[in-house]
Amino acid sequence: MKRSILIQSIVAISTGILLTACSATSTDDKAKQLEKLKKEQAEIASKIAALESEMPVDSTMSVKAKEVDVLVVSGQKFDHYIQTQGLVEAEDNILVSAKSMGVVMQVFTNEGQFVAKGQVLAQIDNSLILRNIEGMKAQLELAVSVYNRQKNLWDQKIGTEVQFLQAKTNKESLEKQLAALQEQNDMTRIKSPIQGTVDEVMVKIGENISPGQPAVRVVNTSNLKLVAAVSEAYVTNIRQGNKVVVSIPELKKDISAAVTFVGKTIDPMSRTFAVEVKLPNEPNLRPNMSAVVRVVYRTELSAIVVPVNVVQEINGEKIVYIAEQKGKSLVARKKVVGVEGVFGNYAQVNGLNAGDQVITVGYQSLSDGEFVKI
Repeated sequence: MKRSILIQSIVAISTGILLTACSATSTDDKAKQLEKLKKEQAEIASKIAALESEMPVDSTMSVKAKEVDVLVVSGQKFDHYIQTQGLVEAEDNILVSAKSMGVVMQVFTNEGQFVAKGQVLAQIDNSLILRNIEGMKAQLELAVSVYNRQKNLWDQKIGTEVQFLQAKTNKESLEKQLAALQEQNDMTRIKSPIQGTVDEVMVKIGENISPGQPAVRVVNTSNLKLVAAVSEAYVTNIRQGNKVVVSIPELKKDISAAVTFVGKTIDPMSRTFAVEVKLPNEPNLRPNMSAVVRVVYRTELSAIVVPVNVVQEINGEKIVYIAEQKGKSLVARKKVVGVEGVFGNYAQVNGLNAGDQVITVGYQSLSDGEFVKI
């Protein structure tokens, strides 16, 4: 009985030991299997990520790409300029006035007529002067005759020297008086001092006119210039000879020219200085036309230029987005740039390289690393 109990006890203990050993072996195997599966899972996840990055992005994939437009930047010529307003003026825009007082007897010109330098435009009443001239000519004729007679006598040593000198003096005096009358007569003629076109006739026949009173405006439109006022902040930038682009809104064209004069004084009221530009002979240019003036003071031969609107300011930094290749996909990359200057609708920037694809449409809501498609 005791033996049977002992055997049963030994069997039970052996079975327990065996079960314990088997249980320990099973736990170790599961741990190894779990570790192996985790490694395989990591490897598979890595392979999936690599394949996903190599797959083209399209509308059927779970990750959608934003449609954008890009501009491939490259080094190009870029002008730094100052822009201001200007006014076309004629170098020869003359108000011709009378030199003497009197009644206008004749007007020889009409508005729009071409006139030569020295051409008579109007005549003031000179009837009294002409009568005086005729009387003076008669007196001079007599004086010349007396002088010639006295000279012949004096050459023959007949008569006195006083008589000869009196005759000579009288003749010369009358000659000078006649010359003065002829000069007065010439002052009754209103003449054009330049060659040009009559722009305005301000006198009429029968009107009284006085010295200095404007009678006719004559303009030479073949000799025009542009006058502009530039802020004193640019006084060190503007030099004689600087390239200028003049835009005339009415003509819808740009005219290339150069700075011909730079003022040396600053206007105390407007804090500006004068700049003048000689304009080429253009048939449709007119004095007092307004113009937009761009004075180029620096030219970059190989600048990176982007539309000014694509430059955003975020957290105190100026950035643009470029489209960058990642595998077979495109992603948006944020680039911090520096702005060298803004001129018109474009900005010269640094921080980009030639060949970069700057996103110009759809950049407003992009984030760094976001998938895009062109």
